[in-house]
Amino acid sequence: MTLEGCTPWPAETAARYRAQGVWNGTDLGSLPRAWAARYGTATALVAGERRISYAEFADRVDRRAAGFVREGVLPGDRIVLQLPNVPEFVEVAFALFRAGAKPVFSLTSHRANEIRHLCALSGASGYVVPGVFRGFDHTALALEMAAELPALRRIYAQGATASGAVVPLESVDADPVDLPANDPADTAFFLLSGGTTALPKLIPRTHDDYAYQTRTVAALSGLTPDDVYLAALPVEFNFTWGCPGVVGTLSTGGTVVLAPDPTADDCFRLIERERVTLTSVVPTVARLWLDEREWSDADLSSLRTLQIGGARLEPELAARVGPELGCRLQQVFGMAEGLLTMSRPEDGPDSVLHTQGRPVSPADEVRIVDERGDEVPAGTTGELLTRGPYTLRGYYRAPEHNARAFTEDGFYRTGDLASLTEDGRLVVRGRLKDVVIRGGDKIAAGEVEAHLLACPGIAAAAVVPVPDEFLGERIYAFLVARADREEPGTGAEAGAGAEAATGAEPVSPSSPAVPPALAELKAALHARGLADYKLPDRAEFVTDLPLTPLGKIDKKVLAAAAADPALPRDWKPAEGPDAPPVPALSAPLPFSPQR
Repeated sequence: MTLEGCTPWPAETAARYRAQGVWNGTDLGSLPRAWAARYGTATALVAGERRISYAEFADRVDRRAAGFVREGVLPGDRIVLQLPNVPEFVEVAFALFRAGAKPVFSLTSHRANEIRHLCALSGASGYVVPGVFRGFDHTALALEMAAELPALRRIYAQGATASGAVVPLESVDADPVDLPANDPADTAFFLLSGGTTALPKLIPRTHDDYAYQTRTVAALSGLTPDDVYLAALPVEFNFTWGCPGVVGTLSTGGTVVLAPDPTADDCFRLIERERVTLTSVVPTVARLWLDEREWSDADLSSLRTLQIGGARLEPELAARVGPELGCRLQQVFGMAEGLLTMSRPEDGPDSVLHTQGRPVSPADEVRIVDERGDEVPAGTTGELLTRGPYTLRGYYRAPEHNARAFTEDGFYRTGDLASLTEDGRLVVRGRLKDVVIRGGDKIAAGEVEAHLLACPGIAAAAVVPVPDEFLGERIYAFLVARADREEPGTGAEAGAGAEAATGAEPVSPSSPAVPPALAELKAALHARGLADYKLPDRAEFVTDLPLTPLGKIDKKVLAAAAADPALPRDWKPAEGPDAPPVPALSAPLPFSPQR
């Protein structure tokens, strides 16, 4: 049975996946009890000084599931789940699976605009919040939403006092009861899309498809009961939750360590103390970890594999991982919508440094197509299309968007620019819409950004188009200077360089760091082999790059700023007082949804 508003796989396709054993009828709600039977007193979850065994975890899930049922939660109910990296997130998610409800994963940095949208779109009847977290009162926000949205009947808040619609999360506890099994083909939960210019869409993930994803990636990652996974990024991301992440690690009897934030200090301490073997980060966090490693005496010798995904990983940064952190790099490309590609342990250094690996499943179908939809030869860049046993067939309650986002034969138009090598490895180039059309030439912003990041003195870069009377668009680069840069040059010189090169008025810098001049940047880019027509026409140094609530660089804000120098540039690292302390320079936080 498929939840109304979700698009099922065609019957013949689903039958084929089942016949091949790709989908094996797993009910996610049944997993904790199966894990407990297999792994018993082994440690499942670690958070601070709390250590929870598999048996204890299964008991907690059973009791919470019975508690939610006692509170009136019914099979099919949608429940927005907004908790930080704490054991309660994992317990509540699996308890809702067990009760037949469908959690909608939400970021703790989401505020009224996003929560109103998620509750209304999903038709949520419940909302799980962390009470007051990092100075923000989520319970008050939940009450505000309940007053606006009649369908929102219950608020489950950590540390709250029972009052009206508010139920203390700690009281969602009851003696276990027999509950019906879920249909493995039904939606288990919702992830969020990673769009940067609009409110997120809902991505339905089924029991069958997500169980397949996690066990496949866990096998490719070589996980065993001896492994310890550090959840450094928010647990509600697909990357952290199931690539192999939390679910994959628990499925193999390993231990999940929940980090409160991804800072090097906290994570290095946890890696040393818990003997972590695997973790996953985005490129910007990896860069900060690498920069911090020189000053840290933490013992990281247990770390076997560092997964990096969520944004383009430049070869220069990739090459530092092994020598400086002493572990193997695994490149990961993926999206909350489905498709995952990964490098393998047997891949050679060149492949690991320069590609995003191969699809994780032999049932994944990948096409690279041109503007007409025709497939292009290996090595040629085009749009990435995909379909497969864990890639959605439609966003939830979005028929008009689905008509544009999927081909008639069910391939998902990812919007990513990519190419395939002769041996089938994926090379991601950027985003289809993330281009500058300068004098008729289409220039991928990601390509220019990659070269800028390789230049001395540049810590972060974002390229956007700015309207131009003669060329249609020019290339405008927003840059963050490295704090340790000592080369000569000033922001004024950068502005003067832009004026001299393009006839545009100079741009006043807003970064206190000493940035390289535009002429210096152009020379460095030219030396790297970047074509002249792809060189930035203007460069502006800023203190931070703005982020969307989903953690992606907000290019809509940057494009507006590029077009209007009078707009303020005082962007903050993230929205909301409880936003996790991920660096402001962060590229998309993975798998965001999943870019």
